Amino acid sequence: MMKSFLRLVGGCLVGVALQATAAELKPGHPDVYPVKKGDTLWDISSAFLNDPWLWPELWQVNPQIENPHLIYPGDLIKLVYVDGKPVLTLERGPRTVTYKNGDTIKLSPQVRTEQLDTVIPAIPLEYIQGFLVDNRVLTEEEISLSPYLLAGDEKHIVMGVGDYVYGRGDWSQPHQNYGVFRKGPTYMDPDTKEVLGVAALDLGMARYESAESDVARFKLTKSKEDIRPGDRLIPTEERKLDSVFHPRTPQSEMKGYIIHVFSGVRNVSQYDVVVLNLGDRDGISIGDVLAVHGKGETVKDQVTGELVKLPDERRGVLMVFRTFEKVSYGLILRAEAPLQVLDAVKNPK
Repeated sequence: MMKSFLRLVGGCLVGVALQATAAELKPGHPDVYPVKKGDTLWDISSAFLNDPWLWPELWQVNPQIENPHLIYPGDLIKLVYVDGKPVLTLERGPRTVTYKNGDTIKLSPQVRTEQLDTVIPAIPLEYIQGFLVDNRVLTEEEISLSPYLLAGDEKHIVMGVGDYVYGRGDWSQPHQNYGVFRKGPTYMDPDTKEVLGVAALDLGMARYESAESDVARFKLTKSKEDIRPGDRLIPTEERKLDSVFHPRTPQSEMKGYIIHVFSGVRNVSQYDVVVLNLGDRDGISIGDVLAVHGKGETVKDQVTGELVKLPDERRGVLMVFRTFEKVSYGLILRAEAPLQVLDAVKNPK
């Protein structure tokens, strides 16, 4: 499943008319962009446009290119003009042909090329892969009612992969596998003080073996860090993973805050994963791009002596990649100035 994430694409980059009213060309943009290994569609669109999230809304399929939705290292993105309007076109780079046993081929002098089999993803996936499948946001009740680890074999208090452990709870309808979680921070709305959920931090995986009364025996099959008594056992969830990201402007007006950053510090920087106080109930969707605004400083008016709050300043851009009922996860794609928890997020203008 993880391998498929590395082949995510955000859409097509060919045959795109860049309408000045919607997507403005960036000053100093290139006329030709050679796609490199490690590029993302966000990188490429940022090279051409001031507002890269507007690009996917204008992508069109070029029928002359086989599978134009896939962009590879070695391809060329060219800016040309058609009827006076800028258009981006895709020119395929060299490809290595793979032959199977039994094929008849004709050998002739040719340029040696490398295998190019990595599709350019929409955003830097290495920063979010763990958050796509790990960690959850639960209610306080869901966590408090879940089974918990009682002890390790031979009274071990620190456990890892391969260890046998004992859990206490209701095993009347046991599952084959359980995730091991530790209670993390509680998310609260900065304005209403409503509790939005509790982070359940993923530690590993345990396989159910047997049970006697309310005590069950498990074998730890995966661990990211030390597992200890009191950690929670929660059945593995089955849900559809979003495999394609289309960065876009939200369909409705969004206003919220960054309420947590997973890096463990208050300051936020590019490629940090943050938690927003916007969830499914607010209409937020995967792929929504939001501008991050830092709170304007309060200064003293030297003429009147009054204290005046300066306007909030736009300092960055993020994209939502996972949603829950009351909160969502976002990846900081651009940080033009220092960001921090409680900075406001809203629709990009």
